[in-house]
Amino acid sequence: MSETRVARQDTAPPPSSPATLQVVPVRHPGRWLATAVVLVLLAMFVNTLLTNPRFQWDVVGEYFLSASVLDGLRRTLVLTVLSMVAGLVLGVVLAVMRLSPNPVVSSVSWFYIALFRGTPLLVQLLFWFNLSALYPVLSLGVPFGPSFVSGSSNAFITPLVAALLGLALNEAAYMAEIVRAGLQSVDTGQSEAAQALGMARGHILRRIVLPQAMRVIVPPTGNETISMLKTTSLVSVLSMPDLLYSVQIIYSRTYQTIPLLIVASLWYLILTSVLTTGQYFLERRFSRGGTRSAPRSLWQRLAAGLLVRHSVPAGASGEAR
Repeated sequence: MSETRVARQDTAPPPSSPATLQVVPVRHPGRWLATAVVLVLLAMFVNTLLTNPRFQWDVVGEYFLSASVLDGLRRTLVLTVLSMVAGLVLGVVLAVMRLSPNPVVSSVSWFYIALFRGTPLLVQLLFWFNLSALYPVLSLGVPFGPSFVSGSSNAFITPLVAALLGLALNEAAYMAEIVRAGLQSVDTGQSEAAQALGMARGHILRRIVLPQAMRVIVPPTGNETISMLKTTSLVSVLSMPDLLYSVQIIYSRTYQTIPLLIVASLWYLILTSVLTTGQYFLERRFSRGGTRSAPRSLWQRLAAGLLVRHSVPAGASGEAR
């Protein structure tokens, strides 16, 4: 009996060695199906762009670099830059006020943020443009005392001033919350250590808290800048000759609505692409030295997806199927 068992053990096949294992990559049929669907839809989109004559690409090329469109583009850029700078500065002040231990200062900041975030931006723009109906005369002087300078509201609140007031004051409310989140992301122990060393509160904010909070502040601020660029199109209701209003003036005269709207859309797309690229490099700069890796660009993500290879363990001789 024992001899038979020994014989069976001797004739049993040896266990498979690592050299004979075949590595089979994981298949993802859902990914291939999704890729095929996306490519078909993309081909259909490109086909309709090239074959539909109603897009009137010749008209798009004619007005793309016209003087009136470029003037509107310049005003759009001016509105974006001035509104974002004013909104960022006021937003930092409001964020510091919101975090103040003084209940009056903190409450004023909270009320401002709630007011401007709780009402539509279009309503705010119209309100500032029609401020003369509420205050026909604006004056500057001592509160509850004599005024030194006064003038008509209609002369002061031009479409440009109304647009800047509406965009900047509204943006300040959102930037205040972004900056507040960034300031609160910094460990309070660092501020306490700096206070123990005798540093002033303002010095701590500038030298210690804000540089570290920028990692949290920069990404949403970049998104707000891109959003501001597109939001400036709302000032067309104030007859402010920005990019959108400029093309509206043209197609109201030529009745070529779709080509002119394509012109405006292409310029907005170009500008947002430039801002997105700037945001990417700015995020990389402020992410240096942090625990998080720097964000990858779209092309880096595409290249990484195309160059993925399933690694085969050393010593494996079988071919991957």
